[in-house]
Amino acid sequence: MTNNNLTVPPIRFAIIDNNILACLGLQQVLSKLLPPMAEVVVCESFDVLINQENPEFQHFFVSSSVYFEHVQFFRNHPHKSIVLVAGCMSIHGVFTLNVCQSEEALMRDMVTLQSRGHGMRYLMERSAGTGSQVLSAREIEVAVLLSKGYINKEIADQLQISITTVISHRKNIMEKLNARSLADVIVYSLVNGFVSIGDLNPSFA
Repeated sequence: MTNNNLTVPPIRFAIIDNNILACLGLQQVLSKLLPPMAEVVVCESFDVLINQENPEFQHFFVSSSVYFEHVQFFRNHPHKSIVLVAGCMSIHGVFTLNVCQSEEALMRDMVTLQSRGHGMRYLMERSAGTGSQVLSAREIEVAVLLSKGYINKEIADQLQISITTVISHRKNIMEKLNARSLADVIVYSLVNGFVSIGDLNPSFA
């Protein structure tokens, strides 16, 4: 017998970086990908992280400087730790995320992390949960082409419809997905298997 008064604890993610502006930017991106019950905690130092009342986190998004300063702690949590780097720097045996890129590219890289088995099962749950039946077949076609970087006129030519109809489909897609930007449409298309990472516009890289 279940107790309806019990509350499910939130899924918690930590961003550890002394650059508060960078933290807030990443927090905003994560809010688009994580389920509603998720909580993203910004920690401006390692000490703030350690002194959390509830120290349990699903993942740590940690700046490279903090990571190497407290490397043993994060090595003890290899499947939870994602190191934030500037550019395409790679660290052997460590998951990294380039934060110096567009929002769309950042989301794409997070999808890649998930596809590589990083255990980010909660990531993008909001988008995955919407299901492929939310959009009509034609709207899915438009969403796919948008994700591949096609502009309105190109979509109209490809589907042999008017530009006005394309704009109408775009409006419906944004409303049905509660999308705030094209990045949300891209995530929806990726999560539901309508496009693959390789299909995306290179400008998102």
